[in-house]
Amino acid sequence: MIGDACPCDSGRHYGGCCGPLHDGFVAETAEALMRSRYSAYVLLLKDYLLATWHPRTRADDLNLATTPPTRWLGLQIRQHQQTGEDRAIVEFVARYRLGGGSAVRLHETSRFIREGGRWFYLDGDVR
Repeated sequence: MIGDACPCDSGRHYGGCCGPLHDGFVAETAEALMRSRYSAYVLLLKDYLLATWHPRTRADDLNLATTPPTRWLGLQIRQHQQTGEDRAIVEFVARYRLGGGSAVRLHETSRFIREGGRWFYLDGDVR
């Protein structure tokens, strides 16, 4: 996987993009965290998703095994904006397909907060 293209569509290799974050390195920006969370959905990294979700809004559990299975098709970052020293938003469009069905677009503006030097996904508005 290290030499493969990163699932987040950054154009970089997984080992130089989301891979180190999945292995415990700290995301420098909210956009980097957003990309790593998308890649974690693609790779079914439930523990990473829960660990990077702010405790105040985090789900109790995630069921990533869906029937039919989710096939992630791509990520486009539309906007990354620092809204304060420790706050940011990331607008993105993620495309996916359930089984052999039609492709679906998830368009969201997500809010992130930095605490203790680490970025966390807080919540988002789906468009």
